[in-house]
Amino acid sequence: MNMPNDDRYLFEYPDEAGYPDGSGTLTQDQKVLIDDVYDDHRTPAFAFGVVDNEKEGIYEAFVGDRSLGGITYSLKPDRIILQAAAVYPEFRHQGIATDMIRQVLDDIRRREMTATIMCPIVRSFIEKNPEYADLINPDHPGVMRAAHR
Repeated sequence: MNMPNDDRYLFEYPDEAGYPDGSGTLTQDQKVLIDDVYDDHRTPAFAFGVVDNEKEGIYEAFVGDRSLGGITYSLKPDRIILQAAAVYPEFRHQGIATDMIRQVLDDIRRREMTATIMCPIVRSFIEKNPEYADLINPDHPGVMRAAHR
């Protein structure tokens, strides 16, 4: 999905996100990772794994004992809520964000769960990779692409 860069950053949040106008302001870090998801087609130069740290509510990406980033989440009886994705600055622009999100969504599929996507980075990944759209919980989809303003 190609779209003008300005449109990449327009999202509408559900009421439970707590934004009175339905839209939140993205940080520069979020914008960088959204751009990575859309534009960076690299495969990471090194293999890394994603570990589900259930106690902390985060999927953490590691190479050896070095953390690359993660995706925070919370669990509901019927779904997982993906809240926020982050990749440390020194690991950006290397395909890490894309591969990390893919590994997390693959785990959710293996667990036969659905997800509420509150993270605009994960939402952008799914828009770019529609084969993961079936994982979005139909009753609680989360953040959505905003209509062009």
